[in-house]
Amino acid sequence: MGPLSGIKVLEFEAIGPAPFAGMLLADMGADVLVVDRPASSDLGLTRERWYDVLMRGKRSVTLDLKKESSKEVAFELLARADVLIEGFRPGVMERLGLGPDAALAKNPRLVYGRMTGWGQSGPLAPRAGHDINYIALSGVLNAFGRKGEPPVQPLNLVGDFGGGGMLLGFGVACALLEASRSGRGQVVDAAMVDGASLLAAMFSGFLASRNWSEERGVNLLDGGAPWYDVYETKDGKYVSIGSIEAKFYAELLSRLELEKQDLPGQYDRPRWPEMRRRFSEMFLTKTREEWCKVFEGSDACFAPVLSFSETRRHPHSAARASFVNLGGVEQPAPAPRFSRTPAAARRAPPERGEGGHAALQDWGLRAEDIERLTSLGLSYREP
Repeated sequence: MGPLSGIKVLEFEAIGPAPFAGMLLADMGADVLVVDRPASSDLGLTRERWYDVLMRGKRSVTLDLKKESSKEVAFELLARADVLIEGFRPGVMERLGLGPDAALAKNPRLVYGRMTGWGQSGPLAPRAGHDINYIALSGVLNAFGRKGEPPVQPLNLVGDFGGGGMLLGFGVACALLEASRSGRGQVVDAAMVDGASLLAAMFSGFLASRNWSEERGVNLLDGGAPWYDVYETKDGKYVSIGSIEAKFYAELLSRLELEKQDLPGQYDRPRWPEMRRRFSEMFLTKTREEWCKVFEGSDACFAPVLSFSETRRHPHSAARASFVNLGGVEQPAPAPRFSRTPAAARRAPPERGEGGHAALQDWGLRAEDIERLTSLGLSYREP
């Protein structure tokens, strides 16, 4: 079930991008076993597990890695794993005796996935940071925002999840494919600052060709162009238009009933403020739902701006079964789709230690092995 069925992943408890990568692998069929702390106090978190969507599809055991005996337990588990995922600062796993050299000596086929903000090397590597800092240094944050206004942070999607967890998941999949050919594992150094820069690769070309200004809010894709923007409607809601190509722009004018009016040319930049004003006035004449009906069946590149809750009820989401309910939490379904080995969100997030006993058995540990590891500090919830 899923293209990664049969792959065993050992994930060390973390927050954000590392568990997101683990979720992606679990959605694709991998058997993800999380090594949780006995309690969450070290993470400074109080959230309950039942709604921690990034933990879906996984099972859990608990282990205090600060205890010397825990190293033996960890080695026993990683020796049976195909992948290890950790999201600690550089050097932490080494200090615990579980760094890549020790792990690969124990299991030469192991794919050792490392998730950090600044990377495993460089002057900032040991420093603390969060998504906003990583995308700031990558140059991406500077590009978000309106002309003449400060940069606007785009949630923590660009650094943590797009440039972080998703890139780590991709790196792990690549390393697994290579290991299947060479029989040798390797380290995957995924850094959010690198990933955020990579997500903006297209703009490197735009800059080189002088088709992009580093002034915010004056370009085609950053709210500068009036035909690629968001507009308020009569009911205080919003719609989006992205009519870049000439034929789509012509369709936009037709649906707005502006095609016969004296408007600036599409690329007449000095007159863009005038065009934006006309568009703004027009969109304020109808509600969001009324505009949806006006643009129904259109190629004007139009869509309503929906909230997280609204998108779950949209007919397109329903037709594609884009959301699933797992453990009472409505959440995005696994993606992408596969024709022969479908992905699935298989189980709700585990409480600490939940499912651990069955996972240990599935990983090939005998009853006496489990008893020995338990005596060394491994813990799980009884089935």
